[in-house]
Amino acid sequence: MTAPHPAPPTVTGAWDAVCAALTAALAERPGTPPVTVTPLGVRDELAVGADEFTRGPVPVGLYGHHALVGPVPAEGAPGCPRCLARRWQAVRAGYLRDALERGTEPRATGTPPWLAGFTVDALAALVAAVSRGDRGGRHPWVWLLDLETLRVCRVALVPDGECPSCGTRPDDTAEGARITLDPRTKHDPADFRARPIAAYDLVPEAFVNPVTGALGPSFAPDLASASTSSVIGAFTTRSGDYLRECYWGGHTDSYGTSVRVGVLEGLERFAGMRARAKRTVLNASLDDLGDLAVDPRVTGLYSDAFHATAPEVPRFAPDRPVDWVWGWSLRDDRPVLVPEVVAYYHAPGGIRRRFVQESSNGCASGGSLTEAVYHGLMEAVERDAFLLAWFGRLRLPEIDPASSTRTATRAMVDRLAMYGYRARFFDTRVTFPVPVVTAVAERVDGGPGLLCFGAGASLDPEAALAGGLCEIATDSVNLRRRTARDESRLRRMAGDFGQVQVLHDHPLLYGLPEMGRYTDFLLRGRDDAERVPLASLATGRGALPPAADLRTDVQVCVDAVTAHGFDVVVVDQTSPEQRELGLHTVKVLVPGLLPIDFGTSRQRAPLMPRMRTALREAGLRDDDLTPTDLNPAPHPFP
Repeated sequence: MTAPHPAPPTVTGAWDAVCAALTAALAERPGTPPVTVTPLGVRDELAVGADEFTRGPVPVGLYGHHALVGPVPAEGAPGCPRCLARRWQAVRAGYLRDALERGTEPRATGTPPWLAGFTVDALAALVAAVSRGDRGGRHPWVWLLDLETLRVCRVALVPDGECPSCGTRPDDTAEGARITLDPRTKHDPADFRARPIAAYDLVPEAFVNPVTGALGPSFAPDLASASTSSVIGAFTTRSGDYLRECYWGGHTDSYGTSVRVGVLEGLERFAGMRARAKRTVLNASLDDLGDLAVDPRVTGLYSDAFHATAPEVPRFAPDRPVDWVWGWSLRDDRPVLVPEVVAYYHAPGGIRRRFVQESSNGCASGGSLTEAVYHGLMEAVERDAFLLAWFGRLRLPEIDPASSTRTATRAMVDRLAMYGYRARFFDTRVTFPVPVVTAVAERVDGGPGLLCFGAGASLDPEAALAGGLCEIATDSVNLRRRTARDESRLRRMAGDFGQVQVLHDHPLLYGLPEMGRYTDFLLRGRDDAERVPLASLATGRGALPPAADLRTDVQVCVDAVTAHGFDVVVVDQTSPEQRELGLHTVKVLVPGLLPIDFGTSRQRAPLMPRMRTALREAGLRDDDLTPTDLNPAPHPFP
């Protein structure tokens, strides 16, 4: 009979012993300041309080064959050892995060050999150098010593705004929700930004690196893209048992610019997923709050059929307490309460606390609150118009792309044609006089990778078209390969729309040629002679010409929306990491406009009153829509 193998040593026991031995060995090296080596990866650093991760003038952490030395911030500056421990854990692979955060006890695979004289000498020399050397500027430095190769590299530590040791998170309050739209002169009349991207003091590597990267361990250029110089990255965040991977990217004509745009988008998503700068403190029922709160029944709820198949998702009830955050009504100039799960699309607590799963719709960033509100409102209007047109099978006027005055736009349309795609654009204005453009890349030969959709909205029609074009230019040239890779799964979806469950399913489904018939209402039976010039989107009754000051643009757009009986509510989502860079992120919510959802069973838009009445009220139909009038196919929005 074989004797049982002894259980492997616990991580805590094995690594505590190694760290204690390293601490003693470092103390024997002349010139080395006193340090305590602390193990990483043995406990959930995101769940512990404000205790010191490590002690001594120079923090030293140990995990695997890596020793982390620092940070040593300037006197009174943020960026403490607890920040490092939290950032380090957040950028680990999912399997390690699950082991630490879901109660599974990790175990050591053996005793590490890091007590060799040369490793101790190298670590001692690094600690001594850090104690008397450059501590970094705005962001303190952290040094990584590879104990196998003795290679040393340096990364910046962006302070963690949620750090229990050095962060400050005040309670969410009504007064703190106030939104003041300051004057903002545009740096370029054709750009709805006060500053160009290059003007931001942004170091991408401070946010994307494998040691302290708040936005993930790395970014990768999409070298296969034949249209744009795209860059993508991802980070993970936990809510309950679910570890969500959040992708971000930049899609411009140069990789350097795409990295900066991508990091800014990543920071926007980082801020919009949950409240990081303020602590949510209000839990109450809608019945208790009355007209002080936005009614979730107006922003949209799921069908009874959905809840029957997903009983773990709670139903909203006006007498059931939920968490609320403060926003600001631009129509009424007063604070209003918004359900936390509507204001933040990955609010803590997991699916069992969310009566809806919101998306990033209406979330936008800018160099000021004014700028962020403008772009967030444009997105809310854009998605609403797109969904009205899609589900209502609206035959939109087609735009002649040759009428664009932008050389870059016409050149990109020609480039897509080189790769076998015809770029088509449609005037998607429905209720509001804000130019909205739906963009479609259509494979000319009708093969796999058939259709790719995008959209844009702006007071400048050129910018609206360019926004939609950027989306289809990036995605269409890769769609053939992605369709071929997932063909069997996509064909199952085409036979059963109920299998369309997540965001990426929606656009990928329309890579299948057989899905083209669901777009005939928009694409077929067209005469090029009937196409309208792009400039016509800025004309007609109630046209809103862009102003030199962005605040004026925001105000006229808010007035146009509220004139139809809607409110415009803004929740300031700005994270501490963004505020330090002079950035702001907001969620712009227009209760009653159609929300965009992903997954066939989760669609709220077809259930809402606006879906039935908006096209008639806009003079685009003679009667209200009935359920049988709606497009049965999932929307193709990316």
